[in-house]
Amino acid sequence: MSFLDCLALSLPIVQAPMAGVSTPELAAAVCNSGGLGSLGLGATDAAGARAMIEALRERTDRAFNVNLFVHSAATPDVNRDAAWLEWLTPLFEEFGGTAPTTLREIYTSFGNDEAMLRMLVETRPPVVSFHFGVPLEASLSALRSRGIMLMATATNLQEAETIDRAGIDVIIAQGIEAGGHRGVFNPDDADDGLGTIALTRLLTRKLRRPVVAAGGIMDGAGISAVLDLGAVAAQLGTAFIACPESAADDGYRTALAGPGASHTVLTKLISGRPARALANRFTDLARTLADRRAPDYPIAYDAGKALHAAARARGEHGFGAHWAGQGAPLSRAMPAAALVATLAKEIEETRKHRAHRSRF
Repeated sequence: MSFLDCLALSLPIVQAPMAGVSTPELAAAVCNSGGLGSLGLGATDAAGARAMIEALRERTDRAFNVNLFVHSAATPDVNRDAAWLEWLTPLFEEFGGTAPTTLREIYTSFGNDEAMLRMLVETRPPVVSFHFGVPLEASLSALRSRGIMLMATATNLQEAETIDRAGIDVIIAQGIEAGGHRGVFNPDDADDGLGTIALTRLLTRKLRRPVVAAGGIMDGAGISAVLDLGAVAAQLGTAFIACPESAADDGYRTALAGPGASHTVLTKLISGRPARALANRFTDLARTLADRRAPDYPIAYDAGKALHAAARARGEHGFGAHWAGQGAPLSRAMPAAALVATLAKEIEETRKHRAHRSRF
């Protein structure tokens, strides 16, 4: 049975599970329109995740996806963390704030979160996906025993092979164009930076698992292109940020709609892991970074969130984690259901155009 048939999807569209941006309202709108809506649970605990799943189920009876972070535990470094805070202190002072005196590991990895696993086994979401790695076999087996489809992100063939060996059902091929955090298993390893086209084709040729393509896809033509490469669906994140159902704040929406959308950068400064964001005052700090190293993820994110809060309180939105992919200039602000309908129409128009050209 195909990926779409297994989940009773009418469209090969997956809304990316953007932690902090995706909402039950957004996911439900996508689900009810024939795609796979998603919730990002990596930034909350088991109780918060349960509440989000319950809120989504109140709005749809269709299949949906929930996403977890499977990052390695951070290694605190008192001297490095203190130096990082000292470097950021003048910025806190600029906005009348005070830099934290210590930094915390604000997100628990699913690999160490037994409460989250118990909650997922109890609530039985149709799909569970993983970012930054693969959980232990015991966790995978517990989820499989509940009939849950499993997906995981790969940025290269080696990561995809690890996912394949773990018996995970679907591989998400995340190209370098994608917004938000790179799904790399080890952020200290060299990153080949494979694009969505090359990575999708590589994985569909080398492995037998279904592949969902992600990165830079914003319209029906892009979806059709990755389907031609062998993907079973396309995952879109940046395309849904401007939807009114997303949790993006006004500063984020304004930045996405402005000229800065044409300039995205990969940065570790905000969270401690490489992530693609709209260029802003935070990403521009790379010019003064010198030989400083950001604390490990997600310790660095504790400082990043605190700085953003201090700046936003004074009306400055340039320190937000405005994650966005390279297709950001193609963003369209419309309700999620209207966007999915538009994407479906564009897919059909692309197919018709291709059929017309083939006659000549």
